[in-house]
Amino acid sequence: MRLILLSLCGLAIASYSPTTDEHAVAALDTAFQAATKVNDVAGIDSILVPDYVLVLGDGRTQTKADLLDDARQKTIVYEHQEDANRTVRVWGNTAVVTALLWGKGTTKSGKSFDKHVWFSDTYVRTASGWRYVFGQLSLPLPDAPKS
Repeated sequence: MRLILLSLCGLAIASYSPTTDEHAVAALDTAFQAATKVNDVAGIDSILVPDYVLVLGDGRTQTKADLLDDARQKTIVYEHQEDANRTVRVWGNTAVVTALLWGKGTTKSGKSFDKHVWFSDTYVRTASGWRYVFGQLSLPLPDAPKS
């Protein structure tokens, strides 16, 4: 009986391995960037928790409702919405993704932008899997970063 219990504990630990979790969170963050790039309302909605908050570099905040509304209205049409230099760190049921994001596109009003920002995205493990709960962006970097 003791051997079975220890084996079951080992299986539970294995199912929450950092490597598996890091890959799952990285894939979810990639999916979020892809959904944002094409203004995929359903995709964005499925990844964010209801009380999601994004803090922008200038101190303003956006909620899940704000992001979904922007996607519905196609407030931004992206040419690029991709990240690099990504690091995923997992601590139990919390994970943080930090990466350098390149955003290039045009706003609904016709203003073009091409900027790089650092971001940190916080994910938590829920009963239905990992979900994005909080994000923070830097101010746009002054020059294109050197890789």
